[in-house]
Amino acid sequence: MTDFDDILLSGEFAAFREAYAPAVQPAGTAAVRETVRRRRQRTAVATAAAVVLAVAIPVGAEAALDRRSGPPPVPAETGAPTPSATTPSPTPSPTPSTARPTPAAPDGRISRAQLLTARVDLPSWPPGLPKTCTTDRVRLREPQKDYRPEVWGDLRYGDLDGDGATETVALVACRYGEGLAKQVLAFDRDEAGRIVTMGRIVGTHEGMDDITDFTVEADGRVRAQVADIQPCCGTPGWWPQKQWRTYAWTGTRFIQTAGPTKFGTDPRLTDLTLTAGDLVLGPSDASGRRTGSVSITVVNKGPVDVPRLGFDLGTIGEPAGGDLSQCRMAQMSGPEACLLDGLRAGGRRTYTFRFLIDPGRTSGQMSLQAVHFDSQDRYWGDLKPKDNSVDLRTAG
Repeated sequence: MTDFDDILLSGEFAAFREAYAPAVQPAGTAAVRETVRRRRQRTAVATAAAVVLAVAIPVGAEAALDRRSGPPPVPAETGAPTPSATTPSPTPSPTPSTARPTPAAPDGRISRAQLLTARVDLPSWPPGLPKTCTTDRVRLREPQKDYRPEVWGDLRYGDLDGDGATETVALVACRYGEGLAKQVLAFDRDEAGRIVTMGRIVGTHEGMDDITDFTVEADGRVRAQVADIQPCCGTPGWWPQKQWRTYAWTGTRFIQTAGPTKFGTDPRLTDLTLTAGDLVLGPSDASGRRTGSVSITVVNKGPVDVPRLGFDLGTIGEPAGGDLSQCRMAQMSGPEACLLDGLRAGGRRTYTFRFLIDPGRTSGQMSLQAVHFDSQDRYWGDLKPKDNSVDLRTAG
């Protein structure tokens, strides 16, 4: 390039920068120099000086100027002619997208028969269960009362993770002794269509001892009914406290989102205390049996009333008078109990019980227990069970 080219280029670039620098950032002298070289090859030097300003404006400058509300500024101190408008380049046709469409989520609606024929991995069971309560590649079964993982109750369905597809929820249990460890589990299918375990929603020994029911809501949340006691091993079915707790998928696991988080003191129970004097024995009759009489006092320390006050007479002997003549017998888990009138919270009552006691029985252990019964003749536990029973001492 000649000295004349450098002089011409420097002058034109200075004029361009003074006019347009407030609106745009120039592409640089190298880009301008290359543009001038190409234009000079097609036109005379004088013509190139006139048009270089128009063709050398960077694309970014054009775009910036197009966004201005008014016309571009006119250079104040230059004798160069106003740049002529250039014909815009044709807009290129859009390139067809090569992105693959997002595949639909696998259908996780699994029938009971399909679940029972699959091999699935299960979350861990609580400690202390039989070794047959396995977790790896388990084939679930119908309840058979034998100590292997089983599916209890109906399956339920819903979109648990918000992917537009349905997942399956089941109650899975494994027996230990007379009780059951239970887990509410979510199942899905992978991209190959295989049944997989999505995760554990809730399980026993996580602040409760039983799971009695569950539902899947329209928004994908799972509600589980849990209980603090599992009614087995002689425990009455009406004893457990029950709560509904709600669980939701976070993207990696299920967490509780609503409902109580723990069980408090059972509000249906009260505290009975029983004290007794000596069991006073009378002389033997012709068959060798002796009469026995004892005075007892019961206090209901509350907080609830007792509709029926019951007494477990154990094996003391046959009721033979006193307040026992008012007995109405009711069934308990073991022997029958003698039911008398109720006792309000804060109340106290003293009774006299008389028995006919078989020969030889007076030398053994004899005990008496006060029991809370409700208006339906159902018996209940006690807040402090150690002080609602006594071992009787004999005298005479």
